[in-house]
Amino acid sequence: MTLMNAETLVRNAEWLWRQVVSETRDLARKEPLLASFYHASLLNHASLGSALSFLLAATLSDRNVPAMLLRQVCSDAYAADPAIVETAAADSLAHYDRDPACHYFSMPLLNFKGFHAVQAYRVAHSLWLQERLALALFLQNRIASVFDVDIHPGAVIGSGLMVDHGTGVVIGETAVIGNNVSMLHSVTLGGSGTANTQRHPRVDDDVLIASGAKLLGPIFIGRGAKIAAGSVVLEDVAAFTTVAGVPAHRVGLAHADGLSLDVNSLAGPLA
Repeated sequence: MTLMNAETLVRNAEWLWRQVVSETRDLARKEPLLASFYHASLLNHASLGSALSFLLAATLSDRNVPAMLLRQVCSDAYAADPAIVETAAADSLAHYDRDPACHYFSMPLLNFKGFHAVQAYRVAHSLWLQERLALALFLQNRIASVFDVDIHPGAVIGSGLMVDHGTGVVIGETAVIGNNVSMLHSVTLGGSGTANTQRHPRVDDDVLIASGAKLLGPIFIGRGAKIAAGSVVLEDVAAFTTVAGVPAHRVGLAHADGLSLDVNSLAGPLA
């Protein structure tokens, strides 16, 4: 799995924030009833990290752990590792590039719970790496309760992840996901066995996983592969291969030039 260029991530985050602010000002003018929401969520903030910490805290807080405390947790995570915010920008741009229903750069930040769930996971993962396990697992529970997306904080997820809709997505503790991966609702990256080893799938870069697909056990999904809707995948999938069925079997080859960026593939993963 390749690493995203750090300089590119920083540049994309700065550019995205400028686009989001300009766009949201226009949205506030067009829909005055939502002006307060737009200002509180985005326009009152000086950076993408500030806006993200506010949005996640406002959504995930409860009576026992107030928003102010959660916002500080997020802010501390971003200060310790600015790459979390830069990766969030890559995730947001992935929605704009690949989701035909995403018409504005600000839509993932304002409206997409799949995006919100992944960003909250990234904070929880930072806590997990710091061995603040109790707080990381608390966030996992809140993410699952609020967004219906269950991502274990121990999972390792690259940049440019698009989780479309998000409802019902489950990603287990030892799962590894590369860069520029697209997955739709009700996808499961589930484990097998109880040993303290790799129990969940490893998904390489540029993979598309369509709605309802179940990937089970320590299998490897090669770069550019496509998993058809409703498939149950129990074995490794070769790079640039399309699989479908229960259990999944090869039904064709994916196009190396399209990969997960081919928006037509979101509607028809067997293309």
